[in-house]
Amino acid sequence: MQPKPASRRRTQQRYGRLGIYGFLLLSALFFAIPLYVMIITSMKGMPEIRLGQLFSLPGDPTFAAWIKAWSQACTGVTCEGIQAGFFNSIKITLPSVALSILIGSINGYALSFWRFRGANLLFGILVFGAFVPYQVVIYPMIIGFREVGLYGTLTSIILVHTMFGMPIMTLLFRNYFASLPSELFKAARIDGAGFWQIFLQIMLPLAVPIIIVAVILQTTNIWNDYLLGLIFAGSDNLPMTVQLNNIVTTTYGVREYNVNMAATMLTAAVPLAVYLLSGKYFVRGIASGAVKG
Repeated sequence: MQPKPASRRRTQQRYGRLGIYGFLLLSALFFAIPLYVMIITSMKGMPEIRLGQLFSLPGDPTFAAWIKAWSQACTGVTCEGIQAGFFNSIKITLPSVALSILIGSINGYALSFWRFRGANLLFGILVFGAFVPYQVVIYPMIIGFREVGLYGTLTSIILVHTMFGMPIMTLLFRNYFASLPSELFKAARIDGAGFWQIFLQIMLPLAVPIIIVAVILQTTNIWNDYLLGLIFAGSDNLPMTVQLNNIVTTTYGVREYNVNMAATMLTAAVPLAVYLLSGKYFVRGIASGAVKG
């Protein structure tokens, strides 16, 4: 007996759903397995690691490698662990995120509601800047910062991250503000509100979803940066990623894989925590600014 069309459709939908779930499961395993290996390796001693049982759980779990990675591992000529890089990354990330979001939100607001001659051209130039490889402009920036006496300072690395983050932040906020009803802006103008009053009292409170998206993006990008921190931060402000590289590549005697894995997990902890705690807001923010651009 031939199945009814409705029954056939349900069968096809069931198989399609199973295929989607299978693909999502494989994708999750693809990213979860390396994380699992890093965690269990960081909790093993070196004798157990030498057995070569990569996926086996630790027989005698210990956090000694984590303690050493944080406060005792050698990051070059000093053996004070990765903690100095953690606090340097905090000093770099917080002002860089705040400045880039502030400038990007003002740019996006101005380009959405305060149209002026050449606004589209300026927006195009800013967006173009988001796709220019920063390796192309590193050398001119080094010369520029050197000439004004800022090269190798905390100020220089903050300015660098702010400049490189501004194009994508402008794009995010411009698209979000463009999705808001223009009647809000027109009503505020009729009531006599000016540029800053409309921005601070109307637009900024409405932009909370996209601000969360911007914070997640910028925090992740800046915290995970290696090259810019290595070049512009100076020896006194090296971020956590640079310290991690020094721990992994600097070896005295035995290469301690458990310490390397623990240092890697400590370095990745902040971006992972930011995403896990605010991931749902990230999706909502992206969706809220995707209607109109």
